[in-house]
Order: sequence, then structure tokens, then C-alpha cells
Amino acid sequence: MSEISINKILYTDDSFKIAQQIRNQVFVEEQEVDPVLEMDKFDKTASHYLFFVKDLAVGTARWRITEFGIKLERFAILKKHRGFGYGSKLVGAVLKDISSKEKIIYLNSQVNALSFYQKLGFVSQGSQFQEAGIYHYKMIFKG
Repeated sequence: MSEISINKILYTDDSFKIAQQIRNQVFVEEQEVDPVLEMDKFDKTASHYLFFVKDLAVGTARWRITEFGIKLERFAILKKHRGFGYGSKLVGAVLKDISSKEKIIYLNSQVNALSFYQKLGFVSQGSQFQEAGIYHYKMIFKG
């Protein structure tokens, strides 16, 4: 496997612009999410990550604290780098970094990613809903 690294970055870092570019390519261009919904007010306070293969940034993610617990969001791997297990490694690194036992850890999974998150220890909860025009389920991390 390629040499990989996952770096925690700050909203104020120049590297955050790279995370924005990845999110724009995956969510706005591929999935046609409104850019206003994609780049939101929570970016300023969330914890952000960049995933590198060698020295090329190919993925990003963030988490933030909400009234319900810790919400994982904006997991994105560039299209030509999918299928190599990088998404699992990114989720694992974020979960390890959080290491919270007192708060619920959850995410809103797109329907097509349900089985991916189930394999990583998430369980769906509630009914299907739309977010940014895409069907989702809330999923809780059970470990």
C-alpha cells in the first residue's frame, strides 16, 4: 500500500483551501450539492483533516460538537483514489482522534454509503431523510 498520512488542519491554515477543493470536487461537482450548503458556518469551529497518499492530498473530513453529540461530516475521497481503503482509514483516524466515551458519535450517511459505515461500526437510526437533495440515514457509532 502507498505511504499515507492524515493531518489535522485548522480552518485558518492554507491547507484548509485544499480541503475545500476536495469537498468542492466531490460534493458540488460530482453530487451537485449547492456550494452554499457545502461550505457552511460550521467550518470555522469544526476539527478538520486532510488525507495524503505520499504528498498528494486525496481526502478530507471534519467533526464538530452539536447538541446531540459529536457529528462526523464531510468525508470525501477524490474519485480516482476510491476503492483502496482510504475512506476506512480516514474514518478510523478521526474516531481515534476524538476518543470520546461520554458523547454520542454520529453522522448522516448518504444511502449509497450505508454499508460502508456499517462495516466500521455505525448503526442506522430513524427514518430516511433528505439533506442537500440527497437521501440519508442518521447513524450512531457503536464501535
